[in-house]
Amino acid sequence: MPPNPRALLTATYHAALEATGAGRLVRAHLPAQPPALIIAFGKASLPMLDAALSVHPHALFLVVPPDGLEVSPAVQAAADRGQGQIIFARHPVPDERSVKGAEQALERIGKLNEGDELLVLVSGGGSALFSAPWGITLSEKQQLTRDLLASGADIHELNAVRKHVSRIKGGRLAQAALERGAHLTALLLSDVIGDDPSAIASGPTVPDPSSFADALTVLDRYGVQHEAARAHLQRGVSGELDDTPKTLDNVHTQVIGSNRLLLDAAASYLESQGVRAVILGDTFGGEAKEMAAAHAAIVRSVQEFSTPVSAPVALISGGEATVTLRGKGMGGRNHEFALALLLHLGQLSGQRGVWALSAGSDGVDGSSPAAGAFLTPDSSARAQQLNLNGREALTDNDSGTFFAALGDTLQTGPSGHNLNDLRIILVE
Repeated sequence: MPPNPRALLTATYHAALEATGAGRLVRAHLPAQPPALIIAFGKASLPMLDAALSVHPHALFLVVPPDGLEVSPAVQAAADRGQGQIIFARHPVPDERSVKGAEQALERIGKLNEGDELLVLVSGGGSALFSAPWGITLSEKQQLTRDLLASGADIHELNAVRKHVSRIKGGRLAQAALERGAHLTALLLSDVIGDDPSAIASGPTVPDPSSFADALTVLDRYGVQHEAARAHLQRGVSGELDDTPKTLDNVHTQVIGSNRLLLDAAASYLESQGVRAVILGDTFGGEAKEMAAAHAAIVRSVQEFSTPVSAPVALISGGEATVTLRGKGMGGRNHEFALALLLHLGQLSGQRGVWALSAGSDGVDGSSPAAGAFLTPDSSARAQQLNLNGREALTDNDSGTFFAALGDTLQTGPSGHNLNDLRIILVE
């Protein structure tokens, strides 16, 4: 292991993000035909738009990025290069600006002519940033979103509901363009396990396999009670409303970036620094606590039995955990994973020789201002000195406060990136 493992973890995170930058990926896949309109939304929308405008500088554009990126260099680049509008909105719960962005997009699509090229740039977070409520009000959709996020529902379940209370999700954005006779190219950065285009930002440009009945089932499964949403979905089940499109022609949708690319970039950087790296996988999901238990068991196996690999080694994993909120603390899935990993390592074999980082590529983890959190071999000892109780923090979903008190958070600010999560465990 290098003399400063924490510095190596930080450098690996930044190197992986740089190697898989949104602009670089977009430039490699842009269509040759100049678009009549570019619509970009999601956490990586600004660098994606900037890359498109660098090739097609005269295109009309509309971009809906998240709050916190107002001072991004890409904002000025977009303003200098093209003719269009930037509307900052809120994530993960939509706000009035989310609705304004979606309404503006539908209005501009409605002015396209037959044969026009529409370029849509989509990244994770787009479900909240690009919102056109259907059958319910914005305030009702906000509460519905909060309850689903707190329930522990996974991204596919969450999106099944979102698509059926929206006029743009579940392929409806593409449907609006096709009604004008336009051609549509959509370039997607995936932040979901399996890279299913219908799950990325709730699939606005691809056919939707889910139904009104599926959406109702999700609400029932998690005990989410919303009269307005249920009444709207029931109208769809009874056939009073048209379901989301199941086929779409003249639409080219391509996933150009994924969590696997991020993990590969992290592994390459570690190998360049003389550290052997093994990717465990990019499809880890489920509760953060359970995911941490599985990773702790792998660490113990590596340390004590040299299986599936021998130490020293860097174990890398991706995917996305879920968190069922039962407390009122601060944090996110990466902080909760890191704290649960700390506790599980203490139970199994201690923290000896283990350094780790769990962080979101978007630079923000849940309700915490940090991207994620570090573990060091002395994390437990330092926590005891500060009278920090890890189990109580985990119960109260307060992992962000725990690691902030230790000074063990990764602070980056919104990165303009979103290829899901990156977890690196250095095992000496």
